[in-house]
Amino acid sequence: MTGVTLTLNGEVIRAEVLPRLHLADFLREHCGLTGTHLGCEHGVCGACTVRLDGAIVRSCLVLAVQADGTKIETIEGVSDSGEAQAIQAAFASRNALQCGFCTPGMVITALDFLATAPNPTDRDAIRAHLSGNYCRCTGYEAIVDAIVSVANQ
Repeated sequence: MTGVTLTLNGEVIRAEVLPRLHLADFLREHCGLTGTHLGCEHGVCGACTVRLDGAIVRSCLVLAVQADGTKIETIEGVSDSGEAQAIQAAFASRNALQCGFCTPGMVITALDFLATAPNPTDRDAIRAHLSGNYCRCTGYEAIVDAIVSVANQ
Protein backbone atom coordinates (compact mmCIF):
# COMPACT_ATOMS: atom_id res chain seq x y z
CA MET A 1 0.00 0.00 0.00
CA THR A 2 1.10 3.53 -0.78
CA GLY A 3 -0.12 6.72 0.85
CA VAL A 4 -1.63 9.45 -1.31
CA THR A 5 -2.85 12.92 -0.44
CA LEU A 6 -4.79 14.92 -2.99
CA THR A 7 -7.39 17.63 -3.15
CA LEU A 8 -10.63 16.20 -4.51
CA ASN A 9 -13.34 18.70 -5.41
CA GLY A 10 -11.87 21.10 -2.85
CA GLU A 11 -11.49 18.58 -0.04
CA VAL A 12 -8.14 17.14 1.06
CA ILE A 13 -8.22 13.34 0.86
CA ARG A 14 -5.64 11.01 2.38
CA ALA A 15 -5.74 7.31 1.58
CA GLU A 16 -3.68 4.17 1.34
CA VAL A 17 -3.93 2.62 -2.12
CA LEU A 18 -2.49 -0.27 -4.02
CA PRO A 19 0.26 0.96 -6.37
CA ARG A 20 -1.61 -0.27 -9.49
CA LEU A 21 -5.03 1.20 -8.60
CA HIS A 22 -6.31 3.49 -11.34
CA LEU A 23 -7.57 6.93 -10.44
CA ALA A 24 -11.02 6.11 -11.87
CA ASP A 25 -11.35 3.12 -9.55
CA PHE A 26 -10.08 5.18 -6.61
CA LEU A 27 -12.69 7.87 -7.28
CA ARG A 28 -15.53 5.38 -7.66
CA GLU A 29 -14.67 2.75 -5.05
CA HIS A 30 -12.78 4.66 -2.35
CA CYS A 31 -14.42 8.08 -2.67
CA GLY A 32 -17.93 7.07 -3.77
CA LEU A 33 -17.90 9.46 -6.75
CA THR A 34 -19.64 7.35 -9.34
CA GLY A 35 -20.10 10.17 -11.85
CA THR A 36 -16.71 9.19 -13.24
CA HIS A 37 -17.83 6.38 -15.52
CA LEU A 38 -15.75 3.46 -16.69
CA GLY A 39 -16.34 2.49 -20.29
CA CYS A 40 -13.40 1.12 -22.20
CA GLU A 41 -10.71 1.34 -19.48
CA HIS A 42 -8.21 2.05 -22.27
CA GLY A 43 -8.51 5.86 -22.52
CA VAL A 44 -10.50 5.75 -25.75
CA CYS A 45 -14.10 6.55 -24.77
CA GLY A 46 -13.63 9.57 -22.45
CA ALA A 47 -16.34 8.50 -20.00
CA CYS A 48 -13.84 8.74 -17.13
CA THR A 49 -12.64 12.27 -17.95
CA VAL A 50 -11.71 14.41 -14.93
CA ARG A 51 -9.53 17.46 -14.36
CA LEU A 52 -6.11 16.88 -12.89
CA ASP A 53 -4.45 20.16 -11.94
CA GLY A 54 -6.74 21.91 -14.42
CA ALA A 55 -6.02 19.62 -17.40
CA ILE A 56 -8.52 17.07 -18.63
CA VAL A 57 -7.29 13.49 -18.36
CA ARG A 58 -8.67 9.99 -18.74
CA SER A 59 -8.72 8.77 -15.16
CA CYS A 60 -8.55 5.15 -16.29
CA LEU A 61 -5.02 5.87 -17.57
CA VAL A 62 -3.75 7.58 -14.41
CA LEU A 63 -2.71 5.64 -11.35
CA ALA A 64 -4.01 6.94 -8.03
CA VAL A 65 -0.41 7.20 -6.80
CA GLN A 66 0.38 9.50 -9.73
CA ALA A 67 -2.32 11.86 -8.45
CA ASP A 68 -0.54 12.30 -5.12
CA GLY A 69 -0.23 16.03 -4.43
CA THR A 70 -2.60 17.07 -7.21
CA LYS A 71 -5.96 18.77 -7.44
CA ILE A 72 -8.69 16.56 -8.95
CA GLU A 73 -12.08 17.84 -10.09
CA THR A 74 -14.85 15.43 -11.05
CA ILE A 75 -18.30 15.99 -12.50
CA GLU A 76 -19.63 16.09 -8.94
CA GLY A 77 -17.27 18.94 -8.10
CA VAL A 78 -18.04 21.10 -11.14
CA SER A 79 -21.76 20.44 -10.68
CA ASP A 80 -21.78 21.24 -6.96
CA SER A 81 -19.77 24.43 -7.51
CA GLY A 82 -22.27 25.65 -10.14
CA GLU A 83 -19.56 25.85 -12.81
CA ALA A 84 -21.35 23.29 -14.98
CA GLN A 85 -24.85 24.71 -14.54
CA ALA A 86 -25.09 26.44 -17.92
CA ILE A 87 -23.69 23.54 -19.93
CA GLN A 88 -25.83 21.01 -18.06
CA ALA A 89 -28.95 23.09 -18.74
CA ALA A 90 -27.97 23.41 -22.41
CA PHE A 91 -27.43 19.64 -22.69
CA ALA A 92 -30.89 19.05 -21.21
CA SER A 93 -32.71 21.65 -23.30
CA ARG A 94 -31.13 20.48 -26.57
CA ASN A 95 -31.49 16.77 -25.84
CA ALA A 96 -27.71 16.42 -25.94
CA LEU A 97 -27.89 13.50 -23.56
CA GLN A 98 -29.78 10.34 -24.08
CA CYS A 99 -28.49 7.35 -22.14
CA GLY A 100 -26.28 9.72 -20.09
CA PHE A 101 -23.29 7.39 -19.88
CA CYS A 102 -20.91 9.73 -21.72
CA THR A 103 -22.40 12.91 -20.26
CA PRO A 104 -20.09 13.46 -17.23
CA GLY A 105 -16.94 13.16 -19.33
CA MET A 106 -18.52 15.14 -22.15
CA VAL A 107 -19.45 17.99 -19.77
CA ILE A 108 -15.93 18.15 -18.32
CA THR A 109 -14.50 18.22 -21.86
CA ALA A 110 -17.02 20.87 -22.98
CA LEU A 111 -16.09 23.07 -20.01
CA ASP A 112 -12.43 22.71 -20.95
CA PHE A 113 -13.21 23.72 -24.52
CA LEU A 114 -15.26 26.74 -23.46
CA ALA A 115 -12.45 27.88 -21.15
CA THR A 116 -9.63 27.50 -23.67
CA ALA A 117 -11.01 27.94 -27.19
CA PRO A 118 -10.17 31.17 -29.02
CA ASN A 119 -13.42 30.82 -31.02
CA PRO A 120 -15.83 28.78 -28.86
CA THR A 121 -18.58 28.76 -31.52
CA ASP A 122 -16.44 27.07 -34.19
CA ARG A 123 -18.32 23.81 -34.73
CA ASP A 124 -15.33 22.03 -36.27
CA ALA A 125 -13.14 23.04 -33.33
CA ILE A 126 -15.79 21.78 -30.90
CA ARG A 127 -15.95 18.43 -32.69
CA ALA A 128 -12.15 18.17 -32.69
CA HIS A 129 -12.00 18.92 -28.95
CA LEU A 130 -14.70 16.33 -28.24
CA SER A 131 -13.00 13.69 -30.40
CA GLY A 132 -11.73 11.83 -27.34
CA ASN A 133 -15.25 11.42 -25.96
CA TYR A 134 -17.38 8.70 -27.52
CA CYS A 135 -21.18 8.97 -27.62
CA ARG A 136 -23.26 6.20 -29.16
CA CYS A 137 -26.64 7.90 -28.82
CA THR A 138 -26.66 11.50 -29.98
CA GLY A 139 -24.64 11.77 -33.17
CA TYR A 140 -22.94 14.79 -31.50
CA GLU A 141 -25.04 17.42 -33.30
CA ALA A 142 -27.09 18.23 -30.20
CA ILE A 143 -23.95 18.24 -28.04
CA VAL A 144 -22.27 20.73 -30.38
CA ASP A 145 -25.48 22.82 -30.40
CA ALA A 146 -25.46 22.89 -26.60
CA ILE A 147 -21.84 24.05 -26.45
CA VAL A 148 -22.44 26.75 -29.07
CA SER A 149 -25.47 27.99 -27.15
CA VAL A 150 -23.42 28.36 -23.96
CA ALA A 151 -20.59 30.07 -25.88
CA ASN A 152 -23.11 32.58 -27.26
CA GLN A 153 -24.38 33.55 -23.78
